[in-house]
Amino acid sequence: MLGLICLVSLIAALAFGEPLFFTLAYLFGGILVISFIWAWLNVHWIRVSRKVKSHYVQVGNFFEERVTLHNTGPFPKLWVELKDWSNLPNHRASRVISRLGRRQQRNWHIRTPCYQRGRYTLGPISILSSDPFSNFIFTQHLPESFTSTVIIFPMAVDLPNFQPSVGELTGGLVIDRRTHYTTTNVSGVREYVSGDSFNRIHWRSTARNGRLMVKEFELDPVADIWIFVDLARMVQVGPSFDEIQIPELPKVHWEKLPEFTLAPSTEEYSVTIAASLSRHFLRQGRAVGLLTYPEGQHREIAQTDRGERQLTRIYEILAVTQAHGSIPLAELLALEGARLSRNTTAIVITPSLDSKWVSVLRHLRDRGIRSTAIVIDPSSFGVPTSAQEIEVELTSNRIPYYIVREGDDLGAVLSNRR
Repeated sequence: MLGLICLVSLIAALAFGEPLFFTLAYLFGGILVISFIWAWLNVHWIRVSRKVKSHYVQVGNFFEERVTLHNTGPFPKLWVELKDWSNLPNHRASRVISRLGRRQQRNWHIRTPCYQRGRYTLGPISILSSDPFSNFIFTQHLPESFTSTVIIFPMAVDLPNFQPSVGELTGGLVIDRRTHYTTTNVSGVREYVSGDSFNRIHWRSTARNGRLMVKEFELDPVADIWIFVDLARMVQVGPSFDEIQIPELPKVHWEKLPEFTLAPSTEEYSVTIAASLSRHFLRQGRAVGLLTYPEGQHREIAQTDRGERQLTRIYEILAVTQAHGSIPLAELLALEGARLSRNTTAIVITPSLDSKWVSVLRHLRDRGIRSTAIVIDPSSFGVPTSAQEIEVELTSNRIPYYIVREGDDLGAVLSNRR
């Protein structure tokens, strides 16, 4: 608008030669130049920093970060808007800062409730500002270095009473054979060689001998546990990952937030149960592996291992996996079960009511592989079917199983083995 007035004044001055019109043209022209410079300065000499508490958060917890906007220039900023283009749901990092003095900074703390697992992007960030008359609006896009990711792990519930019989999990006596893996059985120490992990150094022996000594381990007698998650698209019931409705936060909220409930989807129940079982067994010191086919014939696998690092690896797989698989569970078990050794424990999580996979578990049992099935009843998710037939098949083949229905307390229902 101011530019139009300046143009009209200039045309009138040239047409009529009146000094007033020349004065108005010079005045409004000067205002436009000053406004342009003002707006340009507002988006320069700005430094933004963000400090993230952790790039790994679990569903049901808060993702926390602190953003700082610092005016490093010699001139004050009338107003500055920081726009964060993150795709993390309910993430409200954008702010409009007014009256940011020279050499001053503003910071704010953001707590984002996490309702859906996945990998999300923080950023990119843009800085917007204008002059007092809003004649010019400038935008400065910060470099890609300000963009990072956050992984929301799936929810995991406590399973205090989920404990298959000891005979199904033990693997026999100690195997007197050296291994390069870290186990609970230390057989002795030897001198350090290049490539040995520092966490295997035995410091007492090192101090006594005056040179680095590392621990040697024997193979663990406890059987491995493999968790098979059926993510074939054809057997899933309920909304897919992209269709799940995330609770919207009110415009103004305090600490009290909408309570988290698991989405009515067999896919989300399968992932949550797998995460819960992994945490349950790893906290007991067992070696746990995970295997699933989430995308066509693409396999996702976490080889058996122990500790928090293994739990993080499994969580990362489950956080981003989606049920787009095309391989039926029976084929998956037949293909992958051939690689399992005797005394291994296989836990199968599936909403499939096809009895073919039960027959495969029976063959695995004949090879000495212990199996447990966790069946997510699709009828409880609105499908007109019944899990009674699959229960009969599992019972007749003497395969322990659990039935999970929509809305069940997972900690309670996984305490009642059938």
